Amino acid sequence: MPGELKDSKPPTSHPPYGELTGVILAGGKSRRYGRNKALVQLDGMALIERVLTVMQSLFQQVVLITNTPEAYAYLNLPMHEDIIKNLGPLGGIYTALRSIHTEAAFVVACDMPFLNPELIQYMVEIREGCDIVVPKIDGFVEALHALYGKRCLPVIERLIQQKQYQIMRMFPHVSVRHVREAEIRRFDPDLKSFLNINKPQELRRFKP
Repeated sequence: MPGELKDSKPPTSHPPYGELTGVILAGGKSRRYGRNKALVQLDGMALIERVLTVMQSLFQQVVLITNTPEAYAYLNLPMHEDIIKNLGPLGGIYTALRSIHTEAAFVVACDMPFLNPELIQYMVEIREGCDIVVPKIDGFVEALHALYGKRCLPVIERLIQQKQYQIMRMFPHVSVRHVREAEIRRFDPDLKSFLNINKPQELRRFKP
């Protein structure tokens, strides 16, 4: 397999990647939170702004996929509404891959306030020959902290036609590089990258 742990070296800097697009998905309805959680503040900064800060440090182009662009106009980002509504995250990934001008995108959710730039860079650096690079911990994949190439598009379109909207259903049909827990913990020992905020009490745990 490409990028085996023993052959991989940690990245040493954070160059802004021009050959990839950073994508933030902000299409959720925040039902469990009760209001738009992307705009909830943690340490004086909205969750989506924390995500954006990391993404802009890594990618020359960052775009937002959202069906409520007016809520995020202040960020001055390129924005795209879902091409097909109500498909969940798969629809956001589909819209992103159809909209970007690069051959791949690194996709994250808008409510992940502890992204680790070193981990993201590592995932980008091991992508050669892969359509998807995705963390896998205890058998669970972090599909909204992953790299997706445009070669996924035909598979996604087929799934949409079949009304199969689970992201993992595309994995058997493309080349996937799973990033193992041992690799992840080299950069993010506590696996905080994958924490997302669904309820107000979850956010309170991180406030001083």
